[in-house]
Amino acid sequence: MNLSAWLRLMVLLVQLWPCPASTQNSSTQNTVQSFTAVRRVKRGWLWEPLFATEEQISLDPVYIGQLKSDLDKQDGTLKYVLTGEGAGSFFVINEYNGKIYVTQKLDREKKPFYTLRAQAINRSTQLPVEPESEFIIKVRDVNDNEPQFLDGPYVATVPEMSPEGTSVIQVTATDADDPSYGNSARLLYSLVQGQPYFSVEPKTGVIRMAPQMDRETKDQYLVIIQAKDMVGQPGAFSATATVTINLSDINDNPPKFQQRLYYMSVSEEAPIGTTVGKVFAEDSDTGDNAAMDYFIEGDSSDVFDIITNNETQEGIILLKKRVDYESKRRYSIQAKAVNRYIDESFLKEGPFEDTTIVKINVEDADEPPVFTLENYVMKIVEEAMSGSLVGIVTARDPDDDGSPVRYSIVHSTHLKRLFSINEHNGAIITTEPLDRETASWHNITVSATETRNPEKISEANVYIQVLDVNDNAPEFPKNYETFVCENAVSGQLIQSISAVDQDDSEEGHHFNFSLAQEAANSSHFTVKDNQDNTAGIFTGKSGFRRQEQFFFYLPILIQDNGTPPLTSTNTLTVTVCDCDTEVNTFYCRYGAFMYSMGLSTEALVAVLACILIFLVFFLAIVTIRQQQKKKPPFSEKMEEFRENIVSYDDEGGGEEDTEAFDISALRTRTVMRTHKPRKKVASEIQSLYRQSLQVGPDSAIFRQFISEKLEEANTDPSVPPYDSLQTYAFEGTGSLAGSLSSLGSNASDTDQSYDYLADWGPHFKQLAGMYSSHRAVGD
Repeated sequence: MNLSAWLRLMVLLVQLWPCPASTQNSSTQNTVQSFTAVRRVKRGWLWEPLFATEEQISLDPVYIGQLKSDLDKQDGTLKYVLTGEGAGSFFVINEYNGKIYVTQKLDREKKPFYTLRAQAINRSTQLPVEPESEFIIKVRDVNDNEPQFLDGPYVATVPEMSPEGTSVIQVTATDADDPSYGNSARLLYSLVQGQPYFSVEPKTGVIRMAPQMDRETKDQYLVIIQAKDMVGQPGAFSATATVTINLSDINDNPPKFQQRLYYMSVSEEAPIGTTVGKVFAEDSDTGDNAAMDYFIEGDSSDVFDIITNNETQEGIILLKKRVDYESKRRYSIQAKAVNRYIDESFLKEGPFEDTTIVKINVEDADEPPVFTLENYVMKIVEEAMSGSLVGIVTARDPDDDGSPVRYSIVHSTHLKRLFSINEHNGAIITTEPLDRETASWHNITVSATETRNPEKISEANVYIQVLDVNDNAPEFPKNYETFVCENAVSGQLIQSISAVDQDDSEEGHHFNFSLAQEAANSSHFTVKDNQDNTAGIFTGKSGFRRQEQFFFYLPILIQDNGTPPLTSTNTLTVTVCDCDTEVNTFYCRYGAFMYSMGLSTEALVAVLACILIFLVFFLAIVTIRQQQKKKPPFSEKMEEFRENIVSYDDEGGGEEDTEAFDISALRTRTVMRTHKPRKKVASEIQSLYRQSLQVGPDSAIFRQFISEKLEEANTDPSVPPYDSLQTYAFEGTGSLAGSLSSLGSNASDTDQSYDYLADWGPHFKQLAGMYSSHRAVGD
């Protein structure tokens, strides 16, 4: 490259390099410098300035610059080629002279720059004559976008009475134009609505408040903020936003009573806790800042009280103590309302409290009688005779008219009436003597009723204590069983005794023990007082004999320490026992019993022996009975046949079953047996059977039968040597059930043969012999 080429290149760079924005006028910014190509200089390339206007709309392509190689002889041998972003669409190049044109509208907000590549090719050889060069085209901004408040509408809250200039909120608008070039994106804020209460900083958009803004005057404001680009110059774009500003409450107002004087009334019958009335102090603040507490000042605070209703913020005056019209008819109290939460920054504004006067009148009412005491305690000694005065209760009508009072006792239906009261003067008397040992306290309820108005009734409790007198003598706490051995020696302790007393003793009981006068000279026993409410009984001689005296009755004299002292005589029974070293209590107790019955020891032994023998005899009978029930019907070792009518498991009779049955069972209608068919019986047995049906219990045949059987039993040597009960079954006549035996079950039994019994084996041998015997008797 020669010197002239270098000079041309330097001049071109100076011309194409952008000037600072501060040195350009506005017309140049909007036209010539609205499009810029970032130039890169390579050896052999010459670039001319490239400019275009953003958003420019034209039917013809707009020239923006030229690319030229120093090898270009302008003879058409070189061909210029443009590639990269937007090449062929937004940008085209004249392939002969390298001029670049823009063919479409450009938008910097969509794409701020384009990257392209330039190349010079020899038309003949199609070979590049210059190396490919890359360059960037940057789209410069024009003011084509309005500001926008993306976060609107705004809502802000600021405390009332805040100092002047207090920041409320900052609003921010955005502009899509390029903030780094020109004034297209430079915004300026202004207040459209909201003066003089608020102001806005032009550059930052911070809204500030004016001084002394009172929420109680107005608690909400609507402020409109405008933002302009181009620093507010003519032709700039603008946008607005609304800001709702609320003033929050602070405790800057004291409570104020609506009235300076209140009038109220309360009945003297009103119970404690009754609502007398309400007062109210207004507070312009809200929430906790309006919360207040009420107080009562002065001497009336002991009669009335005041509480705060936290929902309505009212002061409720309550009756703290019963009032009496006759004692005081009017009260004047001072009520005070004080803010519960106080802002110290406003203390200089004055006290946050207020007072008012409340006058309360007491209304008269017909009141029930009033007792002088709520509870009465009276005393009376026990055993006081009927009609004795216990005490007096007093009640009066508190009203001015002073109605007479009538007294009565409120009796319970289940309690005995031990007291009565004089209905005119309230004197309580006994209706019968009282016993402290039965009940030491009595609780009664006394009522007082107005004579003129019986509905007015009041009651009082009366507690009556029964005072003790020494009216119970001491006595043994139990019945002592005292024994002494025949071989006892003199001075031997045989019993320790004590005493009890139903009376009370303030100093504690103390008993004295001694022998009664009638036994004081007795040499058999002595009494020793231990001085601790016990005493010991000792023998006064050695040796005792039961044959001479079985019991000793020792009179013991016991005296208490009451006023006056009481004495009782308690008899101690001492039983003499036959023992060597120690008393056999059981033997002595029953020996004494037999002695009291007039029996000697030998007689006692005989009685016990008889009882023992009887028990053994009874057990033997029971055992034999149980063994007989368990024997089999036919035993190989059978006892001698006895004339008993016995029952078997089978329907017919047999001798092996020894369980006889009562004859009366055969006479009842309900006893029935099922007849089972049997072999025919002999005609002789049938004849005897039919004859037995014709007799009864009163016939001579029946009496003869019983006598014979009784004689046989008495002379039988095989029976035990004691009485036995012999039971015989005699059916007799007139049986409703008919024959229960198989002997008469069929008339053809006369032809019955018993030869088959011999074929049945040894178990039926005795049965065959029995029938043969009957046949012989029948013959």
